[in-house]
Amino acid sequence: MMLVILRQQQKHQLLANNSLCTVVHISEQLYTPVQMERANMLSRIERSSALQWLGKQLFNREDPAAFFDPLLERINPMWVQQYTPARVERIVDETADTKTFVLKPAKRWAGFEAGQHVNICIDIDGVRRNRTFSLSSAPALWHDHGTVTLTIKRLPGGLVTNWMHDHLKAGDTLGLGEAFGEFLVPEISEPLLYIAGGSGITPVLSQLETLAAADYRAPVTLLYFVRTQADIIGAEKLYSLRQHWPALTLNVVATNESEQPRFLRESDLEEVPDITARRCYLCGPKGLMDLAGDLLDRQGIADDRRHSTFFAAAQAALDTDSLGGAVHFSRSDLNVSSEGDAVLLDIAEAAKLSPRYGCRMGICHQCSCKKTSGTVVNRLTGKSSGPGEENIQLCISVPQGPVTVEL
Repeated sequence: MMLVILRQQQKHQLLANNSLCTVVHISEQLYTPVQMERANMLSRIERSSALQWLGKQLFNREDPAAFFDPLLERINPMWVQQYTPARVERIVDETADTKTFVLKPAKRWAGFEAGQHVNICIDIDGVRRNRTFSLSSAPALWHDHGTVTLTIKRLPGGLVTNWMHDHLKAGDTLGLGEAFGEFLVPEISEPLLYIAGGSGITPVLSQLETLAAADYRAPVTLLYFVRTQADIIGAEKLYSLRQHWPALTLNVVATNESEQPRFLRESDLEEVPDITARRCYLCGPKGLMDLAGDLLDRQGIADDRRHSTFFAAAQAALDTDSLGGAVHFSRSDLNVSSEGDAVLLDIAEAAKLSPRYGCRMGICHQCSCKKTSGTVVNRLTGKSSGPGEENIQLCISVPQGPVTVEL
């Protein structure tokens, strides 16, 4: 009886909204195979909407299945519904400060493309922590064996990376978000140049393994900068690729094994055959990325032939005198003041709110939130928003005068 009533209520709601009326009409038609798939998709949306309505009525939440997570977590952590759980299968030491965590996500996880990132969530001392890491394995490992790898370097003072190195063990579970990112392999075969530094090799490992498996024939050059030879991450995989994949030229540069630091220099690029024909992929610390950008400019490599992913997002120079102001978090009915270039995510957390977030760098959009009034400045670009209603990213938005946010 409840399902019949629910179905009728949904139908009235759908009829009240012209943009969704097609759901009602489509459910009464015969379909071609393409139409059937579309109808199935709309049916899933309708059922999802029904579950959200039911969850609101019974549990005051839109994900009723997650209401039972505390119980499910005790029975089997892989049954949790609020996020995709991933079990740690094994842990591999890469270097003195870097480990590879082999994870087996629940089957409902959607997978990824080579070069993408994921958000993970881990409970540390009763507080859920979120961080963003690149996947270091090729998608084939997920497709063939249902596992993925995260290769993570211990950061001095880093809460999550240190906890993972010291406490995470085989059999534990963590939360895994859906993959995202535009640092992707080219759609057509063309010469490639990779410039990576330190743990910036992780998404590159995923891409190189994927290209090699596809028998990519165009020339591929990797310039990989590490402190010493002992700091090479993925050494076994890199040397195996060089041995078995003729297209790859591997050049590992140890920056700290000579009297003077050995950084990327113009001659490194001049030694790359047909450098101007290369599509370039950059990943590493900001200093290396800035230097690589300058040298690629000198080589005449256009911006649209460069792809970068950073450890930390570059920030624009902001006029802090014009920033700050009163911030109203409307859902919490909370008013706070801000000064200088503090972003809204930090302001909210200082006010004891717990907004959702992921990378904290403006990449993953996990912290997107609606601004209903006021102006904010994008910390990455330095551009100001409009004064009206729009979605913003809390982690990169700095108030410029009074601002109201739906939080």
